[in-house]
Amino acid sequence: MSFLESVDAPEALDWARTWSEATESGLDNPGLRERIRAALDIDDRIPFVIRRGEHLYNFWRDARHVRGVWRRTTLDSYLSAAPDWEVLIDVDALAAAEDENWVWKGAHVRTPDVDRALVRLSRGGADATVIREFDLLTGGFVTDGFEIPEAKTDVSWLDVDTLLVGTDTGEGSLTASGYPAQVRVWRRGTPLLDAPVYTSGRRDDVAVGAWADTTPGHERIIVSRALDFYRTRQSVAPLDPNASLQVLEVPEDCDTILHREWLFLAPREAFAGIPSGGLGCIRLRDFLDGGRDIRPVFLPTPHVSLQATAFTADHLVLTLLDDVATRLTVHPLSDPTQPGRDLALPPLVTASVVATSPLDGNEVWLTTSSFTEPTTLYRLDLDEGLAPQVVRRSPALFDATGLKTRQHWVTSADGTRVPYFITGDFSRGPRPTLVGGYGGFEVSLTPGYSAVQGIGWLEDGHFFVQPNLRGGGEFGPEWHTQVVKTNRHKVWEDHAAVLADLVERGYTSPSQIAVRGGSNGGLLTSGALVQYPELLGAAVIQVPLTDMLRYHTWSAGASWMAEYGDPDDPAERAALERWSPLHNVAAGVDKRYPPALVTTSTRDDRVHPAHARLFAHALREAGQPVDYFENMAGGHAGAADNAQVARVEALIYEWLRQQVTSAGS
Repeated sequence: MSFLESVDAPEALDWARTWSEATESGLDNPGLRERIRAALDIDDRIPFVIRRGEHLYNFWRDARHVRGVWRRTTLDSYLSAAPDWEVLIDVDALAAAEDENWVWKGAHVRTPDVDRALVRLSRGGADATVIREFDLLTGGFVTDGFEIPEAKTDVSWLDVDTLLVGTDTGEGSLTASGYPAQVRVWRRGTPLLDAPVYTSGRRDDVAVGAWADTTPGHERIIVSRALDFYRTRQSVAPLDPNASLQVLEVPEDCDTILHREWLFLAPREAFAGIPSGGLGCIRLRDFLDGGRDIRPVFLPTPHVSLQATAFTADHLVLTLLDDVATRLTVHPLSDPTQPGRDLALPPLVTASVVATSPLDGNEVWLTTSSFTEPTTLYRLDLDEGLAPQVVRRSPALFDATGLKTRQHWVTSADGTRVPYFITGDFSRGPRPTLVGGYGGFEVSLTPGYSAVQGIGWLEDGHFFVQPNLRGGGEFGPEWHTQVVKTNRHKVWEDHAAVLADLVERGYTSPSQIAVRGGSNGGLLTSGALVQYPELLGAAVIQVPLTDMLRYHTWSAGASWMAEYGDPDDPAERAALERWSPLHNVAAGVDKRYPPALVTTSTRDDRVHPAHARLFAHALREAGQPVDYFENMAGGHAGAADNAQVARVEALIYEWLRQQVTSAGS
């Protein structure tokens, strides 16, 4: 079945279409699909904004704007009951006029001038985009402006007539992962291929990028050469492409953040007195002159970890997790080492900073939510204090009456304690339980509101479980590094421990447990299916990795070898062979698996659809129960618009109902 490895070979597409149609025909639930679509399209959900100068920008989809509109308004208007939006780009109209399947992928606004933007448009939702120049003063695309053909492109404004561009310009311009390997200085009115190369890396790097920091008084170019997913070499130079770059002499696994006069350092291993998972700072000029008096801004504990940083004009805002509960602390940029002050937040919610604009003052936009509480948007001006003001509340889109959330801890095979959240009505007995999970790339999973999940699952009286598996970032870098490469099997040990604990506590039974995950989470659930099928009753496996002996040769796979291991290294290959889902599928006569639903997108140019295709085919050939669905658009997200999201989600939840809810409730 080697033809399945070709993304758009006619035989592969016919194979995918035929099986997808058969799967969907048995899972049609128009009422569920329409209700999910209505929730996604509802007009009174929150329009999230980001400030650029005097305007607040937003991208919005609804039933009338399926592909969406990019629009803006003023603060006064936004805070009113009925904001007056100026539509800049109507993607539906643009797609119709150009007969293209355009999907919005964002815009780079030139700051501090806020006069031009570089707009990203994807065909069908792929990561690769077309880039076009848009005039924010006239409200239209620039005739004969900057335009970059479809590719995985990095781009930054150097000035109004000059860009820093990393893109596909032919031989030697891309890494083995398919990302830019060089950066060019492209001046208006000249051919891109004639633009001089500013900096370059090697083919076995993950990516090379450069961007311009145009903060007044702190202008510079920052160059980043990603050696692998977690090791980077960064350099800095004046805002002049002819100036020499100066390397930041820090460990390759130490994250660096340059903001105004400061260099912030977040090491994965202890460096210059800052422990793993901590944050330190020093004035950039002092560091470049050889100084190493790096002072701590944040010091982690076994329970408290740093998750994110954000900046306003005069403040640093840190997002922390304390046993997976959120805290936001504010530090003065005049001296970031001063003790942080906690923002006043409601209890038992996940808080996230969604936008700041350091060039435009001390405004912070943040949200709170939980598994059962809809999202609330707050605005905070740090010049006025630490109490955020409510701006918008999302409506409740499913019935959460009687639903509560508990946190439990379970001991994994190696003695590590792993937490998980369970949400549902605890007044009833065992019932169907959907278990999510990810366990990779330092991605932290925190409680959050999902109308789709509520409509499709929780509202029916079922349990939802979100485990905080190792591989994530919930407890700092070491929570992740414990399970990379040859120790990857420990992610499944954590996952299996959670499934067993759910049964032991009386929440459910193995036949009532369904696991669901996408991307690296799809690797998790496909691995669970073949490793411990006796612990679950069904598996939803979305846009997964499954062929772990060849993953590094497809799409962006080479960029993930620091996570999973190198199949060309004998020791790491041996570990991969032991758990690679595709290579461990057992015949149904030897070991019976519970039913699996495998999904992917033809337009996924991040995780190759062959992973899903080959795994589904292997299960079927082995006589194992499997359904398959491939969306012909949507990219790695699996769906390109709300209609597609509703279609895929309704299909998944109807499939889950058919597989595990019949086991008892």
